Amino acid sequence: MSGAYILGIESSCDETAAAVVRAGEQMISNVVFSQIAMHQPYGGVVPELASREHLRAIVPVVRKALADAKQTYASVDAIAVTQGPGLAGALLVGITYAKALAFALEKPLIAVNHLEGHIHAVLLEERQKGNHELKFPALALVVSGGHTHLFLAKETDATWSYENIGHTRDDAAGEAFDKVAKLLGLGYPGGPVIDRLSVHGDAKAVKFAFAQLKHPDRRTVKAKTDNDKLESPPCRKERDRDGAPGSGQSSAGSATRRHTNSERFDFSYSGIKTAVLRYVETHDMKASVEARRKALAGISKPTLEDYLANCDKQTLDLVASFQRAVVDDLVRKTLAAAETHNIATLLVTGGVAANNELRQTFEREGARVGIPVFFPSRPLSTDNAAMIAAAAYPKFLAKDFAGMDFSAEAGMVLR
Repeated sequence: MSGAYILGIESSCDETAAAVVRAGEQMISNVVFSQIAMHQPYGGVVPELASREHLRAIVPVVRKALADAKQTYASVDAIAVTQGPGLAGALLVGITYAKALAFALEKPLIAVNHLEGHIHAVLLEERQKGNHELKFPALALVVSGGHTHLFLAKETDATWSYENIGHTRDDAAGEAFDKVAKLLGLGYPGGPVIDRLSVHGDAKAVKFAFAQLKHPDRRTVKAKTDNDKLESPPCRKERDRDGAPGSGQSSAGSATRRHTNSERFDFSYSGIKTAVLRYVETHDMKASVEARRKALAGISKPTLEDYLANCDKQTLDLVASFQRAVVDDLVRKTLAAAETHNIATLLVTGGVAANNELRQTFEREGARVGIPVFFPSRPLSTDNAAMIAAAAYPKFLAKDFAGMDFSAEAGMVLR
């Protein structure tokens, strides 16, 4: 069934999505219902509200995806769904519905890691362009509101495997964008607003420095310590999509070996968030921040002109400097990892991959060192179900199907 049609379902955070993808390389339909308006008043995603909205949206979203693809429940060859990582309640909505469909239709069910989906979003679009030859070794940076990970990616007999060589020790990059935007009274989601405003400020006005992460990752150290006490591997803490701790099963021994035998390229963005807060406090910006917050709260859909009208030069310079610092850190560490591992291809994906400065900097620096850099289109950078259906296709060929007893894994690890 080389032309198999897979129905993908994604509900890991605040987008309810469904898509139909043919043979892992042709996106037939892609429907996304966003909950941004629901969560904006709270300055971030509220898990309980997200789950409730998924329940309301999932049936009409799936029906529309099938109708747009001119397919039916009976005509698709398999059902794919995000198993994790993400918000547990939100994941369970998609998983429960996918299980019901697979059982009723007697179709294969495929469980997909959300992070692998982001990687396959790039591969899907490259295949649609006719680019079927990916040079290895390949490195993937998955950078979003809940994740900042570096993976060495390998393909063997059409199946993919991954080795994590770097992750955030605290805040993810996209999480830092959202928190800084909230701190400056710019609303939610903050990443797109900061990206649009940054070109109007001086990126050299405020100097930010990142600490060198020379100490061991506390999660790895704790895993090693616990493993000395327990015969069975402990639960390793990962960040789920709202930045809160979640739990996922992982081998403590393998985590320790990765840290010992290969150089890690970890990230940390809590410090720069604190530095922005200190800058606001020491430069007496609190009054202007609160005035901006109130002014923008009274506008249902603020435009760029609305933001600019409520931002002074000091704020624009701070925003531009913050973004430049984060982008430079992401690019510098990723290219250092690429050089260390003799990478032939670099994939940059996830919600933050839609950032204009990040794309431009990666393209410029990648060309300078001779490494091709591939991004998904902006619609496929953020959460969607086409990437889930695409990532499911190799599993479909390998008959790697999920049983009806699998459940959500909020802290699921990609291997």
